[in-house]
Amino acid sequence: MQKEKKLPSGYPDTYFAATAVGMRDHLALAGTERADVCVIGGGFTGLSAALNLAEQGFDVVLLEGERIGFGASGRCGGLVGSGQRKDVIETEEAFGYERSRQLWDFAELAKNEIRERVTKHAISCDLQNGQLVGVHKKRYQGWPQELSDKLAERYEYPHCKSLNAEQTRALVATDGFLGALYDSQALALHPLNYTLGIANAAANAGVRIFERSRVTSYSRTEPALVETSQGSVKADFVVLACNGYLDKLERRIARKIMPINNFMIATEPLGERRASELINGRFGVHDTRFVVNYFRLSEDHRLLFGGGENYRREFPADISKFVLPYMLKLFPQLDDARINYAWGGTLSVTVNRLPHFGRLEPNVYFAQGYSGHGISTANFAGKVIAEAIGGTATRFDVFAGLPTHIFPGGTLLRYPGMVLAMLYYSLIDRL
Repeated sequence: MQKEKKLPSGYPDTYFAATAVGMRDHLALAGTERADVCVIGGGFTGLSAALNLAEQGFDVVLLEGERIGFGASGRCGGLVGSGQRKDVIETEEAFGYERSRQLWDFAELAKNEIRERVTKHAISCDLQNGQLVGVHKKRYQGWPQELSDKLAERYEYPHCKSLNAEQTRALVATDGFLGALYDSQALALHPLNYTLGIANAAANAGVRIFERSRVTSYSRTEPALVETSQGSVKADFVVLACNGYLDKLERRIARKIMPINNFMIATEPLGERRASELINGRFGVHDTRFVVNYFRLSEDHRLLFGGGENYRREFPADISKFVLPYMLKLFPQLDDARINYAWGGTLSVTVNRLPHFGRLEPNVYFAQGYSGHGISTANFAGKVIAEAIGGTATRFDVFAGLPTHIFPGGTLLRYPGMVLAMLYYSLIDRL
């Protein structure tokens, strides 16, 4: 069981930071370094790329502006869904069966990559199987059966089943779901501990990791010069793995993503009996809303609940007060439960909710815009970026070929448009 301890230096006050294991301190970059590859970003994408590159024999430096897993990789809900952010009904309609099947198979490989890394490196991240998607309105009641049938018949995936309201209520004690899709082979995990485990595996493989080393610029040259306030790295290749924290580092791709903030709370320990009455099992849950609610039980019997988001740089002044109504709407029986932790994190979305991969200069690779489906996709992004740098770009090019769009107004005016769009979809959710 995870035990709370003194919050490690440099991390936000989250349940995950309070129960972190395997944490190492890494020095800040000072002076000059030479490497085959410089990875910018110490989250899922960057760490996966660094580890996979080191395993291929590349000399790798990784630069993180804060601490390893400081961003969404260490703060997210930990749900690892099957497939892409868009389900196979949507991807098949958009791209045809062949490309849809390819994307599905890649997502299955991504889940397997996580399982294999956890086993290979003995990562203590409370890995669980199972995910329930609760249907929140009548319009979607036929979707679980349609999707489970399609996955079984066309994608050789018999692990999903449709649940009626009574079956759903037996698993999750809320009146807010009219039915559900249950996927027995989806995953959930402690995101920060998984991230720290991958970082330690990368360091053991020879990756030189520098924390508190925010990149201020990089040159469009071969080799590239990557600069921080106190040092620099000259590298043949650069990997941009910044996602929602890209900011102004690379304006050419910043226009393709929208950073948004999402928020979570963790209750006090509820006790094994009360927790199991709330959710009958250790699996992840989310709903069909455009702005999803997502939740699961922790190893020490807390409810970890995510709900609500905003579209500006600042977090709400009182995150607990902001998230609590979302939780109590689904679980009014928790009105007496104390909230021990409340936090937020920044991710990024794309216009069409498909991930954005690509090359800039021939020696600069990036992946971003996971749109809330980042654990499996980001880990796989790092793997296929490493393959591409190693000379095999087949899988990378499939993702790089997906359509991407610039947010209307680019980086200057995208926020007002995004706010209006989100308000519209939030209204649709309520109708």
